[in-house]
Amino acid sequence: MTEPADRSGLRHARITGVDAARAVALVGMFAVHLLPLRDDAGAETFTGALASGRASALFAVLAGVGVALATGAATPPDGRRAHCAHGAALLVRGLLVGLVGLVLVEFGPPVAVILAYYGLLFAVAIPFLRLRAGPLAALAVVCGLLTPVLSHLLRADLPGGPGEQPGLDAIADPAGLLTTLTLTGYYPVLTWTTYLFAGMAVGRLDLRRTRTAALLLAGGAALAAGASAVSAALLGAGGAAALGSELGDRRAGTVPTESWWWLAVQAPHTGTTPDLAHTTGTALAVLGAALLVARFVPALARPAATVGAVPLTLYSGHAVVLALLAPIPAADRAATMIVLVAVSVAVGVALHLAGRRGPLEAVVAAAGRAAQRAVSPAAARTAGSAPPPP
Repeated sequence: MTEPADRSGLRHARITGVDAARAVALVGMFAVHLLPLRDDAGAETFTGALASGRASALFAVLAGVGVALATGAATPPDGRRAHCAHGAALLVRGLLVGLVGLVLVEFGPPVAVILAYYGLLFAVAIPFLRLRAGPLAALAVVCGLLTPVLSHLLRADLPGGPGEQPGLDAIADPAGLLTTLTLTGYYPVLTWTTYLFAGMAVGRLDLRRTRTAALLLAGGAALAAGASAVSAALLGAGGAAALGSELGDRRAGTVPTESWWWLAVQAPHTGTTPDLAHTTGTALAVLGAALLVARFVPALARPAATVGAVPLTLYSGHAVVLALLAPIPAADRAATMIVLVAVSVAVGVALHLAGRRGPLEAVVAAAGRAAQRAVSPAAARTAGSAPPPP
């Protein structure tokens, strides 16, 4: 998933940085799925404070970056035919990734599988493929401000989520599946469009420039800190008193709809504006840092990048392994985490040295290329070597 270096060497650093950031997201999700997020006293652990809510958001922002890179990077598709060809490829990839997610649920993994939501995000991206960075960033801001409110209104008369994870049987009820994926599930696509459009906007920038990476790091950190400060101010102005003891409850996917004050909370997976802004900021900061490391310390970034180049295979593999091993005793979880990371690095390095994609990545990419060629052979030939989203 790396492009050949140009004469300055920066193109290689750009892709290596993106893949390295994706490895951070994968390892973060491994940690959230295996290590305790709160201690016996209910206080947040180091893993919870560092990765909970942030790892999955980074995964989603990088999905948007991957969509942009696969559809021209800084140069969006030119013309209706090219747009349709890229859209067809993205739709097929999204369907296959979503199907993998539904299949993984059938194994009964003790984790919230993200892939069905991820696949739907690809479909959502299709109408916006010809937009450049500015309009995409504006869409991300609008979605971050408005979709939490819209979700609050739409869920007022729905059962509280997230409920059971959708598996293959959910296909028989497409309306129910769509409701889960967009509104009530663990990773609701309605609010997660914020991550998608933010990532697409970043992918339309010139990521070869050191200045871009530095701005992502600094701007992302400022956005994350500002969102936390705004949430704290709102809760201090009456929100905490209104929510009372319920404020400390952990939520998954969405917040309750009984009080509008819930939209002031900035906590993992709440899908509020402060949460979306904070986790988008942390994702941009991680990506900026990864790009800088890949630019200036490439030997450090390359092993991580081999892991990030195989996200679909490694994510799916870890979900199956956790399902087969469940329940994992608490005393064995740290060791299991270490083994998972070590195996992931070994797989990533082996595939990189062999010049091969991961097996699931290869299938999804081939199907996407076939769909693209069916719509426009010329567009398929000029698609370049940018990495497709997994």
